[in-house]
Amino acid sequence: MTRKLFGTDGIRGRANQFPMTADLVLQLGAAAGRHFRRDGSAAHRVVIGKDTRLSGYMFENALTAGLTSTGMNVLLLGPVPTPAVGMMVRSMRADAGVMISASHNQHSDNGIKFFGPDGFKLSDEDEVTIETSLEEEIRPADAENIGRAKRIDDGLYRYVERVKSTFPGKLRLDGLKVVVDCANGAAYKAAPAVLWELGAEVIPIGVEPNGTNINKGCGSTDTSLAAKAVVDHGADVAVCLDGDADRVMILDENGRVADGDQIMALFAARWAEEERLSGGTLVATVMSNLGLERYLGAKNLTLHRTSVGDRYVVEAMRAGGFNLGGEQSGHIVMTDYATTGDGLLAGLQFLAEMKRTGQPASTLAQRFEPVPQLLKNVRYEQGHQPLEAALVQDAIQSAEALLSGKGRLLIRKSGTEPLIRVMAECEDDGLLNQVVDDVIKAVEAA
Repeated sequence: MTRKLFGTDGIRGRANQFPMTADLVLQLGAAAGRHFRRDGSAAHRVVIGKDTRLSGYMFENALTAGLTSTGMNVLLLGPVPTPAVGMMVRSMRADAGVMISASHNQHSDNGIKFFGPDGFKLSDEDEVTIETSLEEEIRPADAENIGRAKRIDDGLYRYVERVKSTFPGKLRLDGLKVVVDCANGAAYKAAPAVLWELGAEVIPIGVEPNGTNINKGCGSTDTSLAAKAVVDHGADVAVCLDGDADRVMILDENGRVADGDQIMALFAARWAEEERLSGGTLVATVMSNLGLERYLGAKNLTLHRTSVGDRYVVEAMRAGGFNLGGEQSGHIVMTDYATTGDGLLAGLQFLAEMKRTGQPASTLAQRFEPVPQLLKNVRYEQGHQPLEAALVQDAIQSAEALLSGKGRLLIRKSGTEPLIRVMAECEDDGLLNQVVDDVIKAVEAA
């Protein structure tokens, strides 16, 4: 069986439309409860976190009802970053964790991400099992074994202390003026607190969530507000997170953006110097820039590429025993510290390099010259298969022929939105635009 509900990062969609409806999420909670219960006893628990979307209240209650109906005890964290759920699953010795979030998507979307008892996101096989359970009758617990729900008031602050503990003990952020953009999302309390407690002068933006402004004109997907704040306040650097704070973009003192590739290049080189980059390898996806691969190769380091999705990066890291990976989009995974991408943790590591070296963000954030890369998206209606159309296949073959020996073309469906993503790399800007536009026009026509 293939997955129908789960994409590259859990289940995601528009709130109150299939699959993100309250009744389906309730059934999903019950199916997950049955999947994670090891035996018939009542000593089972699941940790639930969420971001700041209005629909989070609805889905939190639906999940709680489904899970407790099968005998799972639910521990509610409230608004916390996604990596806090992975951390708390292990800390609380829970059987599973759930994050209610659509990450960088607009507020009208929401999603469900599952974590196993080890704090890592579920495998494809586990997701298929849960989907299969939805098609079967799910036996509820006996009345005396219905689960309980309890709110964990200090979960956020446990996460704050954990993230602070990863910052080098001999360093402080005194003297650094840091803009932190929390995207009106899950880290709106945690990120400013961590930076201030470590000594930085903090300029917080995107810290007034109202349920509908998450990721709106702010955060890692729209850094214009942070760039203006850096210049206006004469800040040294900006740390821009997304709605659930598992992604980060770094802005230097001039407001210039460093994406995940540049951040990973910095960390990989530094860790290699310290002989703590496992296997001399960085794990990234097929979307990462060719310039990153060349940069690592010049240092006798390896770039191991995976399918798109931080979950696939983590799976490759675990399989190969590697400890650093991520995505161009800003997921930075450091398994020495966390089980999933953590934007705040990665931001702290960048700030630590600024303090350790005394170099400005503009020097540290541009490790290599990227090969020109163009990415465009086409939205399509659910149920359509535009990539299967003959005119699209013809356009792809023509584009690949034009790029042969000069660059590369990558076309894929988004795993989180109904989008076709068309990306090409080529040092000839004219050719780059031509091949991407030709494929985009074909997809639109289909």
